Amino acid sequence: MKARIARILIFLCASGFGTAVVRAQQAPAMPMGEAHTPATPAGPLKIIFGDKSATWTAATLAALPHISVAVHNEHTKADETYSGVPLIALLTPLGVSDKPRGKELRLYVVAAGSDGYEVVYSIGEITPDVHDATVIVADTEDGKPIAADGPLKLVATGEKRPARWVRNLVAIDVKTAE
Repeated sequence: MKARIARILIFLCASGFGTAVVRAQQAPAMPMGEAHTPATPAGPLKIIFGDKSATWTAATLAALPHISVAVHNEHTKADETYSGVPLIALLTPLGVSDKPRGKELRLYVVAAGSDGYEVVYSIGEITPDVHDATVIVADTEDGKPIAADGPLKLVATGEKRPARWVRNLVAIDVKTAE
């Protein structure tokens, strides 16, 4: 058995696989602020829940009541203020309860950016009736329309770092855990 493992390792090293792994691990790390690559331009935001859907643009979202949230962005090491619509306010017209109970707590959302980045929030995390944090679909940052990360961005308060924020937000799919 040891001889077989040794032959496999020799083959992998001879084929260049081992050096590729070493090179990938030794690649210089970019500081978080510089790792931000330009995203694919975003189109409208499409929200789906079952057989119902809604489409939002920055212009149509601007007509809705907004709230502001102040957050610290650990990547940029800066305090930022976003204004937007609470995510739950966009989901309730599609039939999602703003006061989920029982089986309704099996719902979760998958939010996606135009670059393919996806994150998951449980329905409880986006509902003020259950959770203290706030999740918004933001259209302004520090009083200006979101430019490089927009036009729409999913932002959440109460997170240690913005790993579940989604820039260039294009899709939100509400699903049920089995």
